[in-house]
Amino acid sequence: MAPSHVLKCCQKVLAWVPVAFIALVVAWSYYAYVVELCVFTISSTAEKVVYLVVFHLSFFMFIWSYWKTIFTSPASPSKEFCLSKADKEQYEKEERPESQQEILRRAAKDLPIYTTTASRAIRYCDRCQLIKPDRCHHCSACDICVLKMDHHCPWVNNCVGFSNYKFFLLFLMYSLLYCLFVAATVLQYFIKFWTLCHRKAAENCPKNELPDTHVWETGLRHHAKFHVLFLFFVAAMFFISILSLFSYHCWLVGKNRSTIETFRAPTFRNGPDKNGFSLGCSKNLREVFGDEKKYWLIPIFTSLGDGCNFPTRLVIMDPEQLTVSSQNEPAKR
Repeated sequence: MAPSHVLKCCQKVLAWVPVAFIALVVAWSYYAYVVELCVFTISSTAEKVVYLVVFHLSFFMFIWSYWKTIFTSPASPSKEFCLSKADKEQYEKEERPESQQEILRRAAKDLPIYTTTASRAIRYCDRCQLIKPDRCHHCSACDICVLKMDHHCPWVNNCVGFSNYKFFLLFLMYSLLYCLFVAATVLQYFIKFWTLCHRKAAENCPKNELPDTHVWETGLRHHAKFHVLFLFFVAAMFFISILSLFSYHCWLVGKNRSTIETFRAPTFRNGPDKNGFSLGCSKNLREVFGDEKKYWLIPIFTSLGDGCNFPTRLVIMDPEQLTVSSQNEPAKR
């Protein structure tokens, strides 16, 4: 037991390494931009003020959304999806899968569940001992069932699902804007430094010697030169990598799919359908960001629903689902 406990502790500590790496890169970028660029490099006061205001605004939103993505606990199914004590004992005693499925069907008949496994069986988690709601999956890293699970992200050391998917999208968007702003504003000074390096090479200057005239004309120090050059490369590199990921998740939101559902389409009573939960681009967007647009760009939870029950376009094709929906929503009917 002791070695296993130590191993789990080591895994938990190592899981924070990617987050610590991102934190160090962000902290360095803050120092490089504010101190080395704005304080020691830029001579115009107006330019400094504008850059610092916009930078801190984007930096604050980026950190806020990143923090919410990391520290928002993944949502788990409610108690109604757990088997009763009698059903659980009977389920564990049964050895035949057919008998176990009969117990699960009886327990799930009043639950808002419309998807099954590929073999048309009730989706049950033996680890958590509960019936899985639609779009819910077990995360082996977190060791829990996560509502509307998209994926487990090592860069936030957390599962991305129903409770924090909006925060994750905002984190990608604000990190993209942060990198774009840094790269765009650093570019002109990057070009000056790059030109200066080529001049030094052409003049065969010693490596540790900088032409004083050029340094004082541009208001730049050798120390700042390294940070500004490296800052541009890092911002550009992260911008390109995040752009592809953000574009992919924007496409997923428009289709109302998770990453898991993209690779394995959910199976409804009428068969597998990768677009089963898609209600149209506008409704799909509101399902993640909420009805009030004024909160869309703020990392506070506004997603619609409870994560256990999702509207589906197949309701008009599935008489059983129509019956259950009419019972659950008499006001709308």
